[in-house]
Amino acid sequence: MTGPTTRPTTEGTWRPSRRRLTDTLLAALVPVAACVLALGGLSMWAAYGNAGSPARIAVTEGRVFLPSGDTPETAAFFRITNNGGSADRLLKVTSTAVDGATFLSRHRMTGTRSASSQTVDSVAVPAGASVAMSPFGLDVIVPADPDWQFGDLVTFTLHFERSGAVKYPAVVVRPGQDGT
Repeated sequence: MTGPTTRPTTEGTWRPSRRRLTDTLLAALVPVAACVLALGGLSMWAAYGNAGSPARIAVTEGRVFLPSGDTPETAAFFRITNNGGSADRLLKVTSTAVDGATFLSRHRMTGTRSASSQTVDSVAVPAGASVAMSPFGLDVIVPADPDWQFGDLVTFTLHFERSGAVKYPAVVVRPGQDGT
């Protein structure tokens, strides 16, 4: 007696039935299709340069406000661009040109003509994006140096989680200059 999955042949050996072959091919089709789809997606991702490319950080537009009066602190601003395929994080900003610690801060409007400031531990710099610091958002709080003059350059080092340290000069500007 033969079962539904085998068929006797003239030589006494068995061959799989048409139904068994169809079931086997259908069962193999799903993982093969999933692999082809995944391989196609990864190939497109690699073709556009995003496959494992590291973060590529560029720092531009460095500015630091000219201290006024007896103000103990001022603010510095930078534009950070990540042209790489991986995100990075700004961990801290330092400068040998200032006496004291600098820290990252975020300003938020809390009502009509009022704002609050909060220290932040780090700042995300997404892949393919820019972070623009400003007096109305993210900035670097810096101890004021009364000897700074308009137009002076103050070198800062921006420390990133993956990209390491990036040195960039900030020009001393008056508040309100260049849209800040």
